[in-house]
Amino acid sequence: MKTKNKKVKSIVIAGGGTSGWMTAAALSKHFKEKNVDITLVESSQIGTIGVGEATIPTLRRFYSKLGLSDLDVIKATAATCKLGIEFKDWYKKGTSFIHPFGIYGQGTQEVPFHHYWMKAKKNGDKSQLADYSLGVNLAQNSRFTFPSENPESQLEIFDWALHFDAALFADLMRDYSVKNKVKLVDNKIVKVNISNDDGCIRSLTFEDNTELNADLFIDCSGFKGLLIREGMNTEFEDWSEWLVCDRAIAVQSETVGEPLARTIAHAHEAGWQWKIPLQHRMGNGMVYSSKYTDDDAAEKCLLDNVEGKILHKPRKFSFTPGRVKQAWNKNCIAVGLSSGFLEPLESTSIALVETAIEKIILSFEQTEYSQQTIDKFNEVTFLEYERVRDFIILHYKANQRTDSPMWEFCRNMELPEKLAEKLHAYKTKGDIIQYPWEIFGKDSWLAILDGFKMYPDTYDHKADNMELDYLKKNLNYMKERVKKSVDEAPSHGEFLKQHCHFTPNS
Repeated sequence: MKTKNKKVKSIVIAGGGTSGWMTAAALSKHFKEKNVDITLVESSQIGTIGVGEATIPTLRRFYSKLGLSDLDVIKATAATCKLGIEFKDWYKKGTSFIHPFGIYGQGTQEVPFHHYWMKAKKNGDKSQLADYSLGVNLAQNSRFTFPSENPESQLEIFDWALHFDAALFADLMRDYSVKNKVKLVDNKIVKVNISNDDGCIRSLTFEDNTELNADLFIDCSGFKGLLIREGMNTEFEDWSEWLVCDRAIAVQSETVGEPLARTIAHAHEAGWQWKIPLQHRMGNGMVYSSKYTDDDAAEKCLLDNVEGKILHKPRKFSFTPGRVKQAWNKNCIAVGLSSGFLEPLESTSIALVETAIEKIILSFEQTEYSQQTIDKFNEVTFLEYERVRDFIILHYKANQRTDSPMWEFCRNMELPEKLAEKLHAYKTKGDIIQYPWEIFGKDSWLAILDGFKMYPDTYDHKADNMELDYLKKNLNYMKERVKKSVDEAPSHGEFLKQHCHFTPNS
């Protein structure tokens, strides 16, 4: 028997912060002409974690759809430009490499560039893969300019993202939402009321005993998962067998010198430290495993490695890496940390908020949904989370550190099936398999594989269509083109001062 579609005339978003207000902003635009009431509930008594300050380029596409320009957002959120992530001491102590938002070299229609580079490498060429990435070289030199709108070759192509003040970005999204008639309720949710008839959420009860009903509830309540986990008892899938870090400490400090155009991820004995430069301060944090260190030791390691004056007492939180098995359960959709959390290594938390919002919008071409809609949403969400999980696992598995038990455990752990398949294809043939619903493309995987000195046994012999001498001349030409572009770009600090200097309360 075919089940009846559920109509939606009212939506309640539980939780503000970055994920809640991003959801409200995007849905208020989507449903503007569809006569759907949207209410966001947040309590001024409850603070947000607010450490998600590094993003990937997808965020720029998100706010562009809302009519906001890059310069608008940079000015409003004290942002800096992010060309990628520098990984210090991950492969071995004393090593460093950059995962850029961009591509490597100039390949051909038949042969990806890295096969040509591998051919040259096997024939004695000493150049590094990073030499052929404009994104890497701009990041290394902390230079920035907008990418060319009409690039003459692949050598001019790179992408970029932002480091921003998450609280200021949430304010920007809130202002947009309220202008688009999203109602704000400042109250504390004390009970999620479930219908006996169909197991759906009927209403939320607040601290003052008032209630709020809706047809659809979106859970943006963070790690707690107030609706999806506590209210709906949705099962959680634990991924800590591969992702051993389960604690984090965050602290802000005064900026020292000009802000870099990259995030720093610095590996330590039992975890890693982030450094995220904003225009008005530095974001710092430590992600670590409680199995291999304790909170006091982790905090000391973090504070010993922070430059500049500390601006507040460090904030600590714990998490279990994994995801809820049904991100959409009956009439409740989890977005952000309530849906799942891996760890902030590749700045994917906000990106997964974006993809969840996009899937909600695609699910509501009309103001109704079916069980088939729910099933499709959950299938794609699972694949997205699994693909990101595997990308992060690679960073730990590929290490060659011998200084601590955590890194030795990670190096020796068994891999999930799809990741093992991907690494086997690369090792044996140099192929980088791209699965459906991957956030990170082939060049991102290549950056990590190269950074950890993981090279294939052979290259694609279609690359033999180019003579070695001619290939080496081409490679030298590419390096020179990249160097010239970097030399012509202003420093990151100069770019910010010229285009988008942040003034508090402006």
